[in-house]
This record gives sequence, C-alpha cells and structure tokens, in this order.
Amino acid sequence: MNPLYEQMPTSVFERMSLLATRHGAVNLGQGFPDFGWAEEILEAAARAVVEGSNQYAPSRGLPALREAIARHYGRHYGLDLAADHVCVTSGATEALGAAILASVEPGDEVILLTPAYDSYAPTVRRAGGIVREVALQPPAWRIERQALEAAVGPRTRAIVFNNPHNPTGRLFGSDELQAIADVTRAHDLTIIADEVWEHVILDGSRFVPLCALDGMAERTIKVGSAGKIFSLTGWKVGWMVAAPARAGPLAKAHQFLTFSTAPNLQSAVAFGLEQGDSWIAPMQQRFARARDQMTAGLRHAGLAVLDSAATYFLCVDLAASGIALDDEAFASAAVERAGVAVVPLSAFAEQDPPRHLVRLCFGKKEETIEAGVAAMAHAREMFAGA
Repeated sequence: MNPLYEQMPTSVFERMSLLATRHGAVNLGQGFPDFGWAEEILEAAARAVVEGSNQYAPSRGLPALREAIARHYGRHYGLDLAADHVCVTSGATEALGAAILASVEPGDEVILLTPAYDSYAPTVRRAGGIVREVALQPPAWRIERQALEAAVGPRTRAIVFNNPHNPTGRLFGSDELQAIADVTRAHDLTIIADEVWEHVILDGSRFVPLCALDGMAERTIKVGSAGKIFSLTGWKVGWMVAAPARAGPLAKAHQFLTFSTAPNLQSAVAFGLEQGDSWIAPMQQRFARARDQMTAGLRHAGLAVLDSAATYFLCVDLAASGIALDDEAFASAAVERAGVAVVPLSAFAEQDPPRHLVRLCFGKKEETIEAGVAAMAHAREMFAGA
C-alpha cells in the first residue's frame, strides 16, 4: 500500500469520537453541532428526493446551486461572480483536495499556517508537494509577515490559508489579511482559502474573503461549505470558487474524486442560500450564547480558556489551568476517567506543536455543555498538579 496512507494514523477527530462512544463520554471533540439548522432546508431536501432527480448531477454542480453561490457571495461581500466561477464538491475537504491536486506539482512547496486542519499536509504530499509549516504562536495566534516571508523559497507554489481559523477560533485582522495578500502577490503564489467558517462569526465582526483584496481574485481558490453555513455537516456539500481560468482545472480534479454530489442536497442548499440570509444572524447569536456558556463554566471551574471570535471551537490552556499533563495524555485520561472527549491541539501541526492546549466544540445544546463543563471540572480536580 502507499506508505503515505499505510503509515498515517486515524484522524484525531474520529479517534476521539470513537473513544467518546466507547466510554459513554460527552463528545466535545469532533466539530459537529447539535443545533443550528433550519427545518425549511430539511423539508426542501426531502421534497427534492421525491420530486427531483436521483441520478448523477452535473459534475460541476447543479446550475441552480452554482448560481445561488455566486449570488450569495455577491450579496454578502460584493464579489462579482457567475456560475462559471463555481464548482460544487462533496464537502469542503474534497474541495480542498481538488484545489491542492489541481494546483501543486511534484517538488512544489506549500506553506501551511499551523495549527492547521489535518487534511492539508497529507493531501499536499499526495500531490507530490513539500509541506512548509509557519507556526502561529498562542495565545494571540497572529500572522507575522516576517515569519511568512521567511518560509517562501524559490519552489514555493501556494499557501493554504484558513480564516476564520480552526482550531483556535481566530478571525484574522485586516493587517494580517494584507500580509498574506502582499506575500502572495510579491512571490506569484496561489492561495487556497479555506473559508468554510465565514458565517460563524460570533461578535458582530465582519468577515472579509481574501479574494476581495486588491489583486487577489485571480490568485485565490475560495473554499466554502454548506455544512458549516447551515449546521448540516453530514450533508457534505461544499464548493470551490475561482476565476474561470482556474475553475476549469479545478473541476477536472474534482471529476475524478467524487464526480458529483447528491442532487437533492444540492437543491436544498440552493434553496437555503437563496432564502436563508435571515437565518444567519440567529444562528450566530445562538453559537455565541453557547460559547459564552461554555467559557463561563470552564473559567468558573478554574480552567484557562483562550478567547474565541469565530467557528464553534475554543481552546483550554492546560498548563495555565494547573494541569501538567500534555494534551495527548490529558485527552486520553479525560475521555476514559472524566467522561469528556476533547481534541489535543498537537494533532494540528507536525513541527514542534504546542502540547499544552486542547480544543473543545461548543456548538452543543445547553444540557450537553453543562455536562461537558462538569466533566472538565472533574478532570481538572483529578489531574491538576499531575
């Protein structure tokens, strides 16, 4: 077997979810919400199964969905897009895979800002590329232009950039976006912009897509996700948005990965994007309340919580909470002995990752958060000073 996959460990998200099931623990590890969707979208999907086509959709996506995505981004960000900018994929992870495979040739270097979603590095390597990590430092997790410039070499082809940022919950500032754009233009790079959390903004801030900056529309492959916008992660409907000259090769990479995506789900997502702008603000407010509930409970229990401005994740600093265990040891002990699953942050980087932080998902109902906070408090009682 290909050693890249033969030697690859199981994804940390699946590993922690399996352990949560085995031990009957509260699962605050894997990032799926248990609220946030609109019943109207589910009803649209059900109608489409009965009344619409259940055969292969066009590989690039249903025209109605591609047009809806273009209009959605026009309304929200003022982007001048049409259907030929868009390719629908079976989830954002597939979109990222297609974008990397279509952009990276053997020997190319690709910069990842770590901590980073764990699909990036193996996909770059599968394309024959070489990973170059630029580590963001806790607790601020800022992008420093000097560190980014230092990572660029003669073989650098692309940067994979995630904003809002999983796992830290950061929404990067305008100066940081400008640093990315300046480096990209100066070195003639491609940006693969993982922007799936673009609508999960929690404090009234404004998200700015990287392709909206001067000179970036032709260089950026924007990745989006209906699963994140509508809290329907199991649907696995994502997309790539790029200038038409790039969109063609991206679609060719996609056609030999999944070819097409379930037509009824595409129809329902198109309905949601066209009809659902009024659903976004209430969704954001509910996630913000969930974040505030979890943050207050954890801090009351003596746990050090880093601020989170977006996504449905927050990080707990174990060392600052008086817990001497590293993140892997704590995660294993917490799920087995305290009844709560969390994700160790060291899984999001390969080179000298931070080992004193864990990620929790707060996109949960109030009773789940209460149970998770109680379990984390119990874990601190057991492991503080350990």
